Amino acid sequence: MIQSGQFHFSRLVMKEIDNTPVLRMNAPQMADEETCLFYRDVLTGDDYFHILHRTIHHGMRERKATPIVRFADGEYAFYNHDLSCNGLYKQAESVSSINKAMPLHIAALKTLMKTGKLAPLIFPGNISPKQKRSFPFLRRSKKPSSASTFLEFLFHHNIELTGENYIPFYVVYAYLTSEDFIRLTHLKKLCILNAEFNSSSCKLWFEQFSSHPDLSFMEIPAEYVATRWEAIKEGILERIPEDTDICLVGAGIGALLVCVDVAERFLIPAIDAGHVLNMMNDRVDKSNGARLYTIRKIKNAD
Repeated sequence: MIQSGQFHFSRLVMKEIDNTPVLRMNAPQMADEETCLFYRDVLTGDDYFHILHRTIHHGMRERKATPIVRFADGEYAFYNHDLSCNGLYKQAESVSSINKAMPLHIAALKTLMKTGKLAPLIFPGNISPKQKRSFPFLRRSKKPSSASTFLEFLFHHNIELTGENYIPFYVVYAYLTSEDFIRLTHLKKLCILNAEFNSSSCKLWFEQFSSHPDLSFMEIPAEYVATRWEAIKEGILERIPEDTDICLVGAGIGALLVCVDVAERFLIPAIDAGHVLNMMNDRVDKSNGARLYTIRKIKNAD
């Protein structure tokens, strides 16, 4: 991708974002994640921010299926058939359950490629992971999960990242925590699909910028959505209000399936919000602390 000149690595700078507090609380090497993949025609992080804003606004206005899904270490393990996908949350019961669910995920990825945005975390430090020590008398082991194995998986299934369907992982966090997004939801019907919902905390989240969306909540399981979605899908989709304008989803690796199906069923944007939903619920502890691109610079009082 890089050798072809289609993409390059550049630092994701956004004028309103201050990553200093997050970097101070974590290992210094986390700063490496500020360098990410850019499409050749996109110059700055703020350009990507505005692309995402226009995409979501258009999806709401035109009633267009617009799934937005992030991919990082957990997804890279899952699509590498690796049970290390079970990190903060339980995602897969076994390798066989991953194998069984894989055709559904591949189909959803192909839909996402055509109708939405893929937001994988790709930076120089996660494209060439250190190889585990190998022994000549053992069979060749599977490659360690990484952004590279994920991209190989996509290409193997004819799923291509392009300037139209790619957006950097952290742009989604930056946008969902922005005044632009919060005000976009004012008086809109917003449905949250998650295992947890703190109504008062979520209302305060939007009220900080004088936004008053009509909030609804649809509970989904906290575990194994990635492997059990087909069995529970209809029972959840049929309870989402028909006139919903936009959905925020917290479903771990299962967010791909949920976002694609919700967007297709209701012809709306469905966004994999993840950590941002923990912020809205005042449960940042569930994410083991703050994440990059979610803290804004303090504006001068004058």
